[in-house]
Amino acid sequence: MPSAFLPILDALPERKSPLMERFWSLLEVKAPAQLEAMAREARAITRRNFGNTMRMFAPLYVSNECVNNCSYCGFSRDNASIMRVTLTIDQVVKEARHLVGQGFRNILLVAGEHPKFVSDGYLEECIRAIREFVPTIGIEVGPMEAPEYERMVQAGCEGLVVYQETYDRKIYADMHTAGPKKDFDWRIACPERGYEGGFRRMGIGALFGLSDWRLEALRLAAHLEHLYKQCWRSTFTVAFPRLRPAAGGFHPLTGFPDWALVQTICAFRLIFPEVGIVLSTRESAPLRDALAPLGITSMSAGSHTEPGGYTGAGSEDLHQTVKGRRVEVTEKNEKARAEGQFGIADERSPAAVAAMLSSQGLDAVWKDWDAAILAAA
Repeated sequence: MPSAFLPILDALPERKSPLMERFWSLLEVKAPAQLEAMAREARAITRRNFGNTMRMFAPLYVSNECVNNCSYCGFSRDNASIMRVTLTIDQVVKEARHLVGQGFRNILLVAGEHPKFVSDGYLEECIRAIREFVPTIGIEVGPMEAPEYERMVQAGCEGLVVYQETYDRKIYADMHTAGPKKDFDWRIACPERGYEGGFRRMGIGALFGLSDWRLEALRLAAHLEHLYKQCWRSTFTVAFPRLRPAAGGFHPLTGFPDWALVQTICAFRLIFPEVGIVLSTRESAPLRDALAPLGITSMSAGSHTEPGGYTGAGSEDLHQTVKGRRVEVTEKNEKARAEGQFGIADERSPAAVAAMLSSQGLDAVWKDWDAAILAAA
């Protein structure tokens, strides 16, 4: 079923709700003093609604196999320059235990979209294998139908992350040239299917660097407004990842400078005071330090964006793919695998990031959920 958001999206920016009119005004060109005032207000709202807490999480990449061609992604199907691997369940457990040893209790399982490798219950097995020692598990994988999402929830997953990548239909078509991800409408309805499947926490976002940043932010905000109305039992996070050069030679199409990122974060905080805002290790350490107090509520740390990146798991099974099919190689290039989906800019350890937060009066929260909460209810 098509998302009810599509008519709203297609009417933007000409027709906007009153809330989006206010949001749009916050994205107008601001003088430095105006931007500073927005930042002060965003910080105050964040402290009022979230206290001094910062939720910590880590991505765990389980597979970089993919049947999609996405021009901006290092995992793209036709990118022959990287080694591929799908971790076994035991290897996923090894990676997860390593992250738990670093303090994490919130892990996001990430995979490329390849039904041959990531199917037949594989993801459910991954979730079941780690749920006894990882209380908060999310997934960021290819879109599914609601009954499939329900199986993930029953296995022990409580969070779904799905980025639309870009809300610009034309650019979306230009960027996605092969595979199921070509279907713009199918992807945009993913959060609603996830809600139907029972996820209590959902994250949306866009890749900034493909389209005009103000229009992208407006469309993302309108999507969030829609989901708050339609999926009101769930909580939401938003993210504004800036595209970085990826394996295969892609470079961003448009600019999204630091000041624009600050303005976007502040605008979302002012309009959506209770939404979670995520900041990944794509951004540099100094910038993350500066942004942390402004409106951010969730940060990753010590991240790797390739399967087995934390422990070296899966190195014995590296291979390449040609048009989505496995091809064995005689010389396995670890460096090619180590490039990951995108470059990491903040390479500090989780402990170092936690220490930075503490120095700013913020508390790193490693665990804020347990299944026993529902059991008691």
